[in-house]
Amino acid sequence: MSSDTTDYRTEAHGAQAAHVEDPAFPPLVPINIKQTSDAVDQPYKNFVLNRVNDHCIRVAVMVGEYKWHHHPRSDETFLVMEGAFEIDLEDGRTLTLHPGDLFTIPAGVRHRTRARTRTVNLCFENTGAYTDVVFDAAP
Repeated sequence: MSSDTTDYRTEAHGAQAAHVEDPAFPPLVPINIKQTSDAVDQPYKNFVLNRVNDHCIRVAVMVGEYKWHHHPRSDETFLVMEGAFEIDLEDGRTLTLHPGDLFTIPAGVRHRTRARTRTVNLCFENTGAYTDVVFDAAP
């Protein structure tokens, strides 16, 4: 598999999975996002914190670049908690989001995310969005 088609859904860093789809916390339990993200020692980790109806709340800790992709049937909303989070869009724009910034990418829009230094963001999406992701070649 070439690096342009790496399936991040199954990637691992050492013995630890890079993606986890089962919620890390059950309902009715307070979640400290800062403590949870501070415990991540991998360069890339994306996991579901919790679920709300048919949506999930993910936390992503990353340094580096995620591949160009789109979600055919789900919008994706990012809320930056730490660092500077870059989103490249197919139309040529690059947005740089900082802590407290929220940005929504509509379903079907090709995009790529990047972080030059450690960045933590929350992602809100339909529970099927991650398994429904389509990796694309660079525009």
